[in-house]
Amino acid sequence: MAFLRGALLGLFLASAAVAQNFVPLFDGKSLDGWFIVNKQGPGFLVHDGLLICPANGGQKLMTEKEYANFILQFEFRLEADANNGIGIRAPRVGQTSKAGMEIQILDQTGPLYGPHKLKPEQYQGSIYDVWPARSGFLRPPGNWNREEIRADSRHIAVRLNDVVILDVNLDLIQDPETLKMHPGLQRKSGHIALLGHQSRVDFRNLRVAVLP
Repeated sequence: MAFLRGALLGLFLASAAVAQNFVPLFDGKSLDGWFIVNKQGPGFLVHDGLLICPANGGQKLMTEKEYANFILQFEFRLEADANNGIGIRAPRVGQTSKAGMEIQILDQTGPLYGPHKLKPEQYQGSIYDVWPARSGFLRPPGNWNREEIRADSRHIAVRLNDVVILDVNLDLIQDPETLKMHPGLQRKSGHIALLGHQSRVDFRNLRVAVLP
C-alpha cells in the first residue's frame, strides 16, 4: 500500500510540474511565434482574441520553435463541413500528414464528410491516414471543443472534451505500405502546425508544455 501511495504521489507531482510549465503559443493579439507556408488567400487571421482560419484562407501556420515531447492543449470551433488539422513533429517542407504527423480536425456530421464517406483513420482526432480515433465526442458545429494532444516519445494520445479518443504506441504500426507512405512517423521532433483547408475554424487558448 505504501508503494502504491508513493507511486500515485509521484504521478501527481509529475502532472503538477507539467501543469506549471505550460506556456501560451498564441497571445490573442498577433501571430508572433508563428510563420506560414503555402499561404492560401489571407492565410490565418487574429480577431477578438481568436486565431482564425477563414473560409478563403489557410495552409500551414507553423510554430517557429520545434518540439519533440510535449502536451498541446487548445480549444477549437468548427463551422459545418470544416476541415483542418494539427501537425506535430512536422518539417517545414513536405506534406505534413506524411512528412510529419497530422491529427485530424474535422466536422464529420455534415453532408461533405458524413458517416462512411471517409476511412476511419481520416476522422476527427485520428492520426490522419494512419490510426483511427474513437468517434462520438465532437460537439456540433458552432460549439467550442477542448482538445489535448500528448506526444511522448513513441506514445501519441488525444483527449477530446475530456475523453481519450486515441492512445497508440507508434511502434505498433508495422504495415510496410503505411510506413513507406508516412516516414514522418519516425521523426523525433518538429514544428506544431495548424493545417487550414479553406474552411472556417476558430482556435483559442493554445498552450504547450514540454515533457522531460
